[in-house]
Amino acid sequence: MTNIINKEEMRAAYDEVRKDDSAITWAVFIYNDDNKITNGETGTEYDEMLNQFADDARVFAYVRLITGDEMSKRAKFAFITWIGTSVSAMKRAKVSTDKAFVKQVMPEYGKEFLADDKSDVAKDVVLAELGKAGGANYGSAR
Repeated sequence: MTNIINKEEMRAAYDEVRKDDSAITWAVFIYNDDNKITNGETGTEYDEMLNQFADDARVFAYVRLITGDEMSKRAKFAFITWIGTSVSAMKRAKVSTDKAFVKQVMPEYGKEFLADDKSDVAKDVVLAELGKAGGANYGSAR
């Protein structure tokens, strides 16, 4: 494992999001001034997570959402890579290589997203994609 990430700190945030009894539903991981990926904020509201996605930011996010229908509710997880539109080409390229290290720490997710526009990772979009990836719905048709 390279020294661009702190595996133990990242894993602790990842594990907290995965816990069924945790109020924390998302964690973000950001680049610091030394160009290393560090733990950013965690939270409970999806919109708070979206606020971390700035035009000049590179962010990895791990989020838990509840999907399903009235017959079966279940937690599903998404891995989001955000590269803001103002990020330079060199920094964009670095995200591509660094993502592999981050994904080694966070291997379990139902759907992966790459975005530079918040509408691509709006809560309803992510929920719909997780629902498609999650298999059958047994409840009544909507």
